[in-house]
Amino acid sequence: MKDGFIKIACATPPVRVADCEYNAEQIIAMARDAAENGAKLIAFPELSITGYTCGDLFLQQTLLDGAKDALKKIMTETAELDIIVIVGLPVADKGALYNCAAVCCKGDILGYVPKTNIPNHGEFYEARHFSAGSPEYDAWFYSADRELSAVSASEMVFTCEAMPDFTFGVEICEDVWVGDTPSVRMAQKGAVLIVNLSCSNELVGKADYRRTILKAKSGSLLCAYAYADAGMGESTQDLVFAGHNMILENGSILAESALFTGGIIYADIDVQRLQAERRRSSTFQSVSALSETFPFYMEQQETRLTRFIDPAPFIPSKKEELAQRCESILTMQAAGLSTRLKHIGCKTAVVGLSGGLDSTLALIVIAHAFDMLGLERSGILAVTMPCFGTTDRTYQNACRLAESYGASLREVRIADSVMQHFRDIGQDPENHDVTYENAQARERTQVLMDLANQCGGIVIGTGDLSELALGWATYNGDHMSMYGVNASIPKTLVRHLVAYEAGRTEGLLSEVLLDVLDTPVSPELLPPKKDGTIAQKTEDLVGPYQLHDFFLYYVLRFGFSPKKIYRLACRAFDGVYDKAEILKWLRKFYWRFFSQQFKRSCLPDGPKVGSVGLSPRGDWRMPSEASAALWQREIDEIDS
Repeated sequence: MKDGFIKIACATPPVRVADCEYNAEQIIAMARDAAENGAKLIAFPELSITGYTCGDLFLQQTLLDGAKDALKKIMTETAELDIIVIVGLPVADKGALYNCAAVCCKGDILGYVPKTNIPNHGEFYEARHFSAGSPEYDAWFYSADRELSAVSASEMVFTCEAMPDFTFGVEICEDVWVGDTPSVRMAQKGAVLIVNLSCSNELVGKADYRRTILKAKSGSLLCAYAYADAGMGESTQDLVFAGHNMILENGSILAESALFTGGIIYADIDVQRLQAERRRSSTFQSVSALSETFPFYMEQQETRLTRFIDPAPFIPSKKEELAQRCESILTMQAAGLSTRLKHIGCKTAVVGLSGGLDSTLALIVIAHAFDMLGLERSGILAVTMPCFGTTDRTYQNACRLAESYGASLREVRIADSVMQHFRDIGQDPENHDVTYENAQARERTQVLMDLANQCGGIVIGTGDLSELALGWATYNGDHMSMYGVNASIPKTLVRHLVAYEAGRTEGLLSEVLLDVLDTPVSPELLPPKKDGTIAQKTEDLVGPYQLHDFFLYYVLRFGFSPKKIYRLACRAFDGVYDKAEILKWLRKFYWRFFSQQFKRSCLPDGPKVGSVGLSPRGDWRMPSEASAALWQREIDEIDS
C-alpha cells in the first residue's frame, strides 16, 4: 500500500444456484488466495452468495436465511485476513427485499450497499423481487441479528484510516449502465475506486460494449474500476454468463479475464496517481470535504508490484499504435506551423540544419507544413553553420537532407566570426569552457535571425522538450526562435518520429534519415576526436534521455515524489540500469530541472501535442528561484 499502490482482485467463483453454503466455501477459498497474493480488496459478483438466477426463490425465507448464515460464515472465516471482501446477497428489511453488496473487513460489516437501478426489461425482471436502494443513511439492515447489523445506503464511501487516499464506493451491475450512475456521486465524495458487483449475461458484441462503458466511466471520473462478473454455475435456462472481470484505471484496462474462464484477476491500482489526476483537473467536481465516509483500518504494507511500468511512457508499445501516433503528431506540428505562416503571410522558413535528430525533425515538419499550404519547398532556407566541433558526417547529412527535401541550402562558416568575438571579449580559444561552447550557439542564432530578416522569413526552433526540462540549451542561442515546432516532443519520441519518416520514404532520403538516427546525440561544440568522430556526447554529460524522459513524465504528469519515481524507475529499467545509476541521474534531473527554469520562462511559441509540456503560458509555471531542497533531501534519504 506504500506509494499509493493497492493490489485489488475480482473473482468469479463457481456457484450452485441457491446453494449458499457451497457458494460461501468458494468465496472463502478465493478470498484466502487473494490475501495470500497480497490483495487488499476482493470483489465477488452480484448475488454471489445465492446465485443471481434464483428467480422466485428469492421470495423464499429459507433462501434468505441461508444467505444470512453464509455471510456469517464468510465473515468468520475471513476475519484474520488483511483484506476487504465484498460479496452480493439478497437482504430483507422492513417488508422489502434489496439486492445488496456486503462490505466485510476483518470480521465486521462496514456497510450494505443496495442496488439503486433495478432493471425490468428484456431478460431482466428484478423489479419482481427487489426494491431500489436509497442514498439516505437511515436504514440498519439485519438489526435483529446483532452480528450482521450495519448501516445501509447506496453511494457510501469507505476510507482507509492509515491511507486516506484509498477510498472506494460500491455499485451493482445496472448501476453502471444508466446515464446518471451512483459512481458519479461517490467519486465526488472522494472515492478513487469504484467496485461493481455484476451479473451481466453474455450476448454477441456485449463484451466490447462493456469495455467501452467501463473505460469511459473510469476515465471521466478519474478513478479505478473493479468489475466482478458472474459466470459458470449460474442457470443457463435462458441466458449465458461469461465471468467477464475487469480492473481499470483512468480509462485503461489493467487486467481482464478471458470469457468463460472464471477464477481471480489481480491488478495494482495507484491511488496517488488518481488523486494527482483529480487535483490537476479543474473540472473534476468534488463535494464538501465534510461528506460522511465510513472508515476502516488496514496496516500499510509495501505492495508487491505486478503492474507493468512502461520504461517509455511517451511511446506507444504497439507497432500499429506507434505509427498512428507518429502520423498524428507530425500532422499537429505541421498544422501549427502552417497556421502561423499563413497568419503572418510568410512564405519562407529558416532552420539551422546540423545533421542531428532535432533539426532533422524540424525540417520534416517544415516540409509537411509547406505541403499543407501548397508552397514550394524552395522557400525553406536550410542553413548549415560548420564550426569547431562539426564532423564531416553531420555536415554531409545536413547537406543531403536539404537536397532530399528540396530546400534551399546555405552554408555559413562561423569560425572566423566566433574567433573575432573571442578577441573582442578576451576569450582564449584554447579554453574550451562554457563561453567557448555558448559563443558558437549564439553566433548561429544571430546568423539565422539575420537571414530571416533578409528573406522575410521566420526562424524555426529545433529544441525539444527533454532539452527544455534539463536546460540543455544556450540561453538566447538555440534556446530562441520565432516558432519552436519541437517544444513538446521529448527526445525519445523525436527518435521515433524520424524513424517513422525514414520508414515511409525511399532512396537517398531514407538512407540519410537512418544515418541521422545512428549518429550520437551531440551539440558538436567541442573539436572532434583525432579520427574525426564526435567528441562531445550529450548523454555522457547529462545522462540517458531514456531515464530523463521517464522522470519528466512522472514529475509533470502526476507530481510524484522522488522516492516513488525512483521505485517506478527501478522496476521499469530492471536489467538495463542499476539502482545506483538511476539514483545518480535522478539527482541530476532534479538539480537541472529546478536550476534551469529561467530558460523555460521565456520560451517561443510552439504547438503542444501531448499531455506533458513546459510552456510558461499554460503547462508549467514555476518561479525561477524555486528551491529544490525538499526534493534533494528526499533523494538523499533514498541514498541513505
